[in-house]
Amino acid sequence: MDASAWQMLLEGAWTTAWICAVSIVIGVTAGLLIALVRIAKIPVIDQLLVIYISIARATPLVTLALFIFLSAPTLGLGIDRNLAGILALSLNTTAFNAEIWRSAFRNFSREQTEAAMAVGMTPWVRFRRIMLPQMLITSLPGLVNEMSFLIKGSPAIAVIGVVELTRVTNRISAVTYEPLPPILAAAVIYMLVIGALVWAQRIAERQANRLAM
Repeated sequence: MDASAWQMLLEGAWTTAWICAVSIVIGVTAGLLIALVRIAKIPVIDQLLVIYISIARATPLVTLALFIFLSAPTLGLGIDRNLAGILALSLNTTAFNAEIWRSAFRNFSREQTEAAMAVGMTPWVRFRRIMLPQMLITSLPGLVNEMSFLIKGSPAIAVIGVVELTRVTNRISAVTYEPLPPILAAAVIYMLVIGALVWAQRIAERQANRLAM
């Protein structure tokens, strides 16, 4: 591949990186909020969230991206391809993250909550200082695993015209008639990004274990 092909690959990798990063931040944060609402078991809202989670987890990303991109204009919403891609990825990963957070909360030690209540901690202080740090450690493997699935599933948004890494490899292959080099280069980029996530997870877990000792 020549220099222009490498530049295209890097631009596609950057598009994939920032779209996935935004979607991950939204998904982790919104997933935590949904888990907290579900734990509160508010009538009607809890049932609606269950329906959303079930649909989002069962719907393929390709279908979700197409639905958002094609239905938005009929509702009078003008969104570009990148925003539609972010919405599709965020809706998908939020549903999975909500269940990861909810599982961590359900497995949290009730004795610690009772001890915090006994010393007069407010619910917000209990959550911020005791529950959330431990829930994060417990959820970290699942959250990182979901991030990896999101990155690997991100080529699905190419169906709505987002020029991400995989779509760029197809363009390069169409011009050079050599599909293998760009595909191998894209595979290496994906492996490096996901490998960095796993490495960061292991460092965070080691640091958490040291603090717990």
